[in-house]
Amino acid sequence: MGRIFISAAHGGKEAGGIDPGAIAGGTTEAKEMILLRDLIVTELRARNFEILAVPDDLSAAQTISWINSRGRRGDVALEIQSDAASSPSVRGASVFYITNNTERKTNAEQLLVALLRRVPQLPNRGVKPDTNSGLGSLAFCRQTTLPALLMQVGFLSSPEDRALLQTRRRDFALGIADGLASWSRVIDPTGTPTEPTYAPINININGQNYSEQGILVNGNAYIPIDLVDRLRIDLSKAPNVNRITYRKIVYVKAIELRDFNVAVGWDAATRTVSLRSNLIVCAGKLDRVMSNGNTSEVQLQLFLRNNNENALVKFPDISKLYREEAGIEGVNYDIAFCQMCIETGFLRFGGDIKPEQNNFAGLGTIGGGSEAASFPSARIGVRAHIQHLKAYASLEPLVQEVVDPRFRFVTRGIAPLIDQLSGRWSADLDYGARITAMLKRLYESAGLL
Repeated sequence: MGRIFISAAHGGKEAGGIDPGAIAGGTTEAKEMILLRDLIVTELRARNFEILAVPDDLSAAQTISWINSRGRRGDVALEIQSDAASSPSVRGASVFYITNNTERKTNAEQLLVALLRRVPQLPNRGVKPDTNSGLGSLAFCRQTTLPALLMQVGFLSSPEDRALLQTRRRDFALGIADGLASWSRVIDPTGTPTEPTYAPINININGQNYSEQGILVNGNAYIPIDLVDRLRIDLSKAPNVNRITYRKIVYVKAIELRDFNVAVGWDAATRTVSLRSNLIVCAGKLDRVMSNGNTSEVQLQLFLRNNNENALVKFPDISKLYREEAGIEGVNYDIAFCQMCIETGFLRFGGDIKPEQNNFAGLGTIGGGSEAASFPSARIGVRAHIQHLKAYASLEPLVQEVVDPRFRFVTRGIAPLIDQLSGRWSADLDYGARITAMLKRLYESAGLL
C-alpha cells in the first residue's frame, strides 16, 4: 500500500514562519487547513495508512522539494487549501489536476465525490485542469514527481462554507480520507521491480508522426530530450522542468513545453501526445495590448458560455461589442475580453460591482472613492474599458469621444505589454500573468494554440 503525503496550504507559505493565507470571519486559512489536515492524518493512520504530513513552515517550493526527496513509487500527494473571493456568494469545493492527464482527472473526480458524499451541502465546483487556475499552471500539480492533486475544500470568504468547515470538520476529514484511501489503493504497484517499466506512447509533432516514442509516467506524457532540442527550446533556464532517465535516454514532461509556446495535446485512445510549434497566433505578439485579435465572435461566445452557461443571458452581444469597440481603437479585443472574464468572473460579477453598472473592468470613479463607475449601456461600458487599456498601452489619441472617467489620469503609453498592467491596473503583481493565462485558455479552446 502506497504512502500518502499531505500538505496544508495557506497563502503559499513563507519560509521560517506560517503565512496566514486568506483571512475571513475571524479565522485564517492556515488555522483551518492545519486543523483539517491533522484530522485527515489521524483518520488515515487509524486505517493503517502510512502518512507523511508536510511541515507547516516550508515555502511552496520547499514543500515540493520535501515531497520529491522522500517520495517513491506508489506514493501520492495532496495539498488542501481554502479559497477566497471578492463576493461572499461564491462557494464550493473543487480539485485541480495536471492538464492532459486522464488518470489524474479520474483520481480528482474520485476525491471530490468522496468529500461531497460526506458533506452534500457543499456545492460542487468540479474537477479542473491546472491550466484553468489563475496563473495557468499549479506548481504542486506540475513539479511534484508523485501523482499529485490540489483540493480547494471551500471558500473561507463564504459564511456558509466557513460554517460548514468549522462545524462539520470531521465529515470533511472523513470524506477526504475516503478519497485518498481509494486513490492510494488504485495506484499501488503490484510487485516493485528494480527498475520501473513505463508504457510507450506515440508522438505527433506539427501533424507528423515522430519516429521515436515517448513514455507514460504516472499518467503524464514524457518525450525524449532530443525532440526538445529539435524544437529549439532552451531548458537551461527552467530548473523546475522534470527530467528522468529511462533506459539510458533522458525524457522531459511534455506539458512543460507549453510555457515555451508549444501547444500540447493528448489522445488517450491512440496514446499519442501531440506537439504543435507552428502556432496560428504569433507567440511574439501574444502580449501586445495594441495589436489585432485572433478569435471570431462565435469563439468568444463559446468560451464565455463554457465557463458560465448564463453569461450571455444578460449580455448577448458582449463578444460583438468587444470586437467592434477594440477594433476602432486598435486594441487587441482578445486581451480585453480575457481581462473582462477575470474582472467579472465570466460575467458572474459579485462583490461591489453589479451587472447593471455595465462596468466590465473594475473601473473606478473620478473622486477615487470606493464606488465603481457605472455606464448607461453595455456598449459604453466596453468602450470605457477599451479606452482605459489604450491609455496605458498607447500614445495615440482616442478615435471616439472619451467615456473612461479616469482616462486623463493615466500616464499614456506606460504599459504596452500585458505584464506591465501588474501593479498598475491592479495591485496584484501577478495580474498580467493571470490575463496571459486566460488568453492562452481562450486560444486553446479556439484551436489557435
